[in-house]
Amino acid sequence: MAGDQTAPVIENNPLLRSSSLQYQAPNFNQIEDVHFKPAFEQGMAEHLREIQAIVGNPEPASFNNTIVAMEQAGSLLTRVSRVFFNMVGTDSNEARRTLQSELAPMLAAHSDSIYLNAELFKRVETLYKQRVAKELDAESQRLLEEYYDNFVKAGAKLSAEQKATLRALNEEHSKLTTEFSQNLLKLSKEIAVVVEDKNELDGLSESEIKAASEAAADAGYEGKYLISITNTTRQPVLASLNNRGLRQRIWEASARRGTSGELDNRPLVQRLVQIRAQKADLLGYDNWAEYQLDSTMAEKPENVFSMLNSMVPAVVKNTKAEQADIQALIAREGGDFDVQPWDWAYYAEKVRQEKYDLDESEVRNYFEFNRVLNDGLFYTMNRLYGVRFEPRPDLPVYHADVKAYELFDHDGKSLAIFYADYFAREGKRGGAWMSSFVGQSELLEQKPVVVNVMNIPKGPEGEPTLVSFDHVTTMFHELGHGLHGMFSKVHYPSLAGTNVSRDFVEFPSTFEEDWASDPEVLANYAYHYKTGEPIPKALLDKVLRAKNFNMGFDTLEYMSAALLDMEWHSLPADAPQQDVEQFEAEALAKHGVDLPAVPPRYKSTYFAHSIGGGYSAGYYAYMWSEILAADAFAYLRDRGGLTRKNGDLYRKHILEVGNSRPPMTSYVKFRGKEPSTDALLIRRGLKPESK
Repeated sequence: MAGDQTAPVIENNPLLRSSSLQYQAPNFNQIEDVHFKPAFEQGMAEHLREIQAIVGNPEPASFNNTIVAMEQAGSLLTRVSRVFFNMVGTDSNEARRTLQSELAPMLAAHSDSIYLNAELFKRVETLYKQRVAKELDAESQRLLEEYYDNFVKAGAKLSAEQKATLRALNEEHSKLTTEFSQNLLKLSKEIAVVVEDKNELDGLSESEIKAASEAAADAGYEGKYLISITNTTRQPVLASLNNRGLRQRIWEASARRGTSGELDNRPLVQRLVQIRAQKADLLGYDNWAEYQLDSTMAEKPENVFSMLNSMVPAVVKNTKAEQADIQALIAREGGDFDVQPWDWAYYAEKVRQEKYDLDESEVRNYFEFNRVLNDGLFYTMNRLYGVRFEPRPDLPVYHADVKAYELFDHDGKSLAIFYADYFAREGKRGGAWMSSFVGQSELLEQKPVVVNVMNIPKGPEGEPTLVSFDHVTTMFHELGHGLHGMFSKVHYPSLAGTNVSRDFVEFPSTFEEDWASDPEVLANYAYHYKTGEPIPKALLDKVLRAKNFNMGFDTLEYMSAALLDMEWHSLPADAPQQDVEQFEAEALAKHGVDLPAVPPRYKSTYFAHSIGGGYSAGYYAYMWSEILAADAFAYLRDRGGLTRKNGDLYRKHILEVGNSRPPMTSYVKFRGKEPSTDALLIRRGLKPESK
């Protein structure tokens, strides 16, 4: 019988019990794809039973029997979800993608069954109305207020008819965001550019050509060369390729993805933004942006548009000056064409070499991956916080490229488990991110188990991996997120670690980026991978001087995407579905950022942050957070820079407190005042630093 056949799967399912490994780190050696579905089903069933026990409790609602009980509920579902969705993002396969599609509406319905439960909300609302008289400690008060706000924003106050409409919208939304994300994963393989003639790769290093050859062979194109397309409009390889025709092919493969064939994402874009607008209207908001920003530092869309638009004139001016330099170089070389998007990175690199005499391929020789990791990242964190990362090869990992570490504090106390998953591969979604397998909580007696993920092209077999300075800073960025999770010292899991507003969560990560170019840090990790010689001072000076080169382009590319995201999500519920390309063009023109040679970092059909859902009406958060990060870094630099005293101050007031208090309160406790934009403009080279 079918029941008899599935019984062993359930009985021996490692996901149904807490892992016996340190800090409940997942035992990847035991977990198989067949384990996920029954674990999800049992997890949802157990969670609903626990919720029903809270609702059915005959005792009057109390903080402990309602709010704390909800914090303790759903442990199995949380465990299986964290493992599954981390593996879908980092090591996907057909079975996992199929299950993801199946689970999306089930999980949306499960969430609705909790947040739209009238009796459960009645208990929460009762406590919320009594909160002043309850004399709760500050963190408990914060948790109660967050629960109440979350229930209301999830639709708890709606009528039965409205709740039914909301459930249907949520189910459709979950299906379409999953389809959008899976299409992107499929597209990354489908749009890879195959090159037959090695001569077309002129400008790439022999190591890069070898890697392209190996990638082609792995994909079934023996004797050819494969150029993978990352999930941004701009492609790193465009800075090196001399062949203009190939550059155009690569750029068009990137920029036009998701606009044709079976993986056309345009209908998904149209419907997803419409669903969000309709959901916002149902909940009493004018649009999705207003709904999303209600509980953020920005508070309302007008503040985001104001922040971005205030920078447009300076950024566009900078970008046009950069474009003029590029156009002049094209003319000097005898070119009779206007710079196009596929030309920008190539000629910008030439201008940079001309201005700073800086060769990016020469610079990479001093950024060998392992040295950057150990003598750059880990060294910096030791100097700032006194912590050390010890390899844990005994812990199982989900892919051979992943390395496990244990994080120890300055007093030798063990803090967390950290997984490093830095290299690109098939089955991993594009971009870079941090996530958790286990979240920190004093209530649940849990210590964090965290992962950093990137897509660094791995060196050819038997050769070292040399990374760009952009990748170096991204490694620091992601470890900033990692530390935010691993340093957390919060009682309640819902308030711990990175569970903060979108426009605050990127602050701790962006803050760490600038240490990558700190002279002391660079002197510790920038060594030639062959000779072992430190990076020459003259070359290092060039790197630092050139750091803000092309910053007009970088900033405009980002701001265009952030404005596009906000415009999509400012549409009202009664707006008709939009023509995607026309809407993009009009949105960019409206804000004066429509420079043909500088398209948005993401177009709508592959804008995973925005259309995929995680940062919908929230992509601005990187810039908002950068204001905090730049101000904080400048403050610590003026206090002596890379010192334990500075690190401990920042750790205490920012990294340890999670969302246990309002984020601006945390910032003011650290800094003594709210931030200004001065340090951001200086950081991006848009304003001179005062002497």
